[in-house]
Amino acid sequence: MQKKYIDETRQGEAYAIAEKKENSKKLFLESYGCQMNFSDSEIVASILSDEGYNTTLRQEEADLILLNTCSIREKAEQTVRMRLSQFKNLKKEKPNLTVGVLGCMAERLKTKFLEEEHLVDLVVGPDAYRDLPNLLKETEDGRDAINVILSKEETYADINPVRLGGNGVTAFVTITRGCDNMCTFCVVPFTRGRERSRDPHSILEECKELWENGYKEITLLGQNVDSYLWYGGGPKKDFAKASEMQKATAIKFVQLLDMVATSLPEMRIRFSTSNPQDMSIDVFRVMAKHENICRYVHLPVQSGSDNMLRSMNRQHTREEYLNLIREAKAIVPDIAFSQDMIVGFCGETEEDHQLTLSLMREVEYDYGYMFAYSERPGTPAHKKMEDNVPMEVKKRRLQEVIDLQGELSRKRMQSYVGREHTVLIEGESKKDKNQWKGRNSQNAVCVFNKEEGQKVGDIVKVFVFDNTQGTLLARTV
Repeated sequence: MQKKYIDETRQGEAYAIAEKKENSKKLFLESYGCQMNFSDSEIVASILSDEGYNTTLRQEEADLILLNTCSIREKAEQTVRMRLSQFKNLKKEKPNLTVGVLGCMAERLKTKFLEEEHLVDLVVGPDAYRDLPNLLKETEDGRDAINVILSKEETYADINPVRLGGNGVTAFVTITRGCDNMCTFCVVPFTRGRERSRDPHSILEECKELWENGYKEITLLGQNVDSYLWYGGGPKKDFAKASEMQKATAIKFVQLLDMVATSLPEMRIRFSTSNPQDMSIDVFRVMAKHENICRYVHLPVQSGSDNMLRSMNRQHTREEYLNLIREAKAIVPDIAFSQDMIVGFCGETEEDHQLTLSLMREVEYDYGYMFAYSERPGTPAHKKMEDNVPMEVKKRRLQEVIDLQGELSRKRMQSYVGREHTVLIEGESKKDKNQWKGRNSQNAVCVFNKEEGQKVGDIVKVFVFDNTQGTLLARTV
């Protein structure tokens, strides 16, 4: 089973960037979890680049080691703890080495890292990265430093992210931060704070600058992009208090998407992550209107059972979700969907589980991210609900969901065979240096033999002649 069908959280990745000659210090920066964390790491690298740090891929030569962390699942936290323990010996060898934790784990565990486990010198939450220079000065004076204050306004809109070691043709552009949805299983509202949207003009400027620098595809990014709402600043929950002028001129996600697609007609555009309760049918109409908006939506559902959806505090029903899928497919016939699914949530019955499987069959997802429920401290489910599905039942149900998704993925991949697709060359195939890899509009990975004159960043037509469960095999047209 390929990893992308099972786990959405990425393991630690360290990146190097172009060095500034005047910088003398070295930063080893490793990111875990969702795309938002990797985007945040680019903001951190930008802030610290101005403080004299060049990044390095060699942890042994670093003056500063930062882990940008994830709290979405217990396994993610365990991975980070194990990684931190590996730096203990390095700190003995380099007494002046500073080790810090950023992101969601930093906010959730706060002083635990500093006072109880003594693993790190620095703890910084996702809304406090601007304070890193001051916090580092505290560690230079021999003090532990912490700032995990959540903000109602911070969007880092004025910071130009350093693009960390990517392929030079695809990039993330963050448009929202935080989340207001309060799903009972989820820790994100507590680690990333209230939902707020970024000034659309700064978003457009960043997208245009990326195009001018040779980037060919952007992903508009947020915990919940569909609820993007710009009315002059502040959290979305305060929109009701906005002036009549602010309400009349407010910009929603569908308008922002149209603006970006119109301003950059040759830039490929994706967006993630979407939430069913906020997804507008108008978004699919804009997708149909613009050829440069990719035909792919990640639309988490979490369960196919209305009982579970209510327990999870999801603001949609099974039928509302399926109606949204049906309408989307009517408007954009070649659209592809992926899912998030949690099995074994509190009180889940075998009937609830079967409803999840039947929903998957009806939607026919291209791929998905599937997990057995694990309690997250501080969430409503942890406080008020009993985690009463036995682990062996969770494992069996999870395997059934994974197996079904494998069948659906093979079927969806097969549907792309015998057709031409437009693919952006993102780099070499990991398995064969004589082949390129890229994704089609539906986000399916294609590999095909290199042709003379082709290079990374080219958009090419390919003919798909075969497939595996997760990859299309093609040749250049």
